[in-house]
Amino acid sequence: MIQLQALLNESLVRTKHVENAAAIGINEREIRASTPGFYVPPENAINLIYAFYKNLLQVRKEGLYFKQKHYKCVRADEHSIYLKNADGGLIVVKTKAFILIATYRVGMYPSVCVEAVEKLGKTNTCTCVLAHQWFIDWLCSCKQLQKFI
Repeated sequence: MIQLQALLNESLVRTKHVENAAAIGINEREIRASTPGFYVPPENAINLIYAFYKNLLQVRKEGLYFKQKHYKCVRADEHSIYLKNADGGLIVVKTKAFILIATYRVGMYPSVCVEAVEKLGKTNTCTCVLAHQWFIDWLCSCKQLQKFI
């Protein structure tokens, strides 16, 4: 999903306080877009979805593992989870359609990372990009329309 990847780059990485970012489709339970070179293992994607829906209290108490590194929970509620470790941190924000993930490293300002991800999560842009891509995919899959494409 090129449009969503561009949105992650423009809204998050461009701040210079987000190292990497990704968007997990909640319904699909898979990565829908990520910044170049940022791979999120499928089990990590599912764990982040479950963190909001089933394990929020556990995440608050114990933190969580992401890409084989332990992160201590700084804040967790039904909309966002802030985590950190010695190397940087992980900001996770839930929208209607996506779980947004952003990482920052030592030397970056966590507050700028948080602000950027929360702002992106509150806009309808993510939902619009997904709906737009779904419509394009649907159009391309219609057998009647393929005659004209």
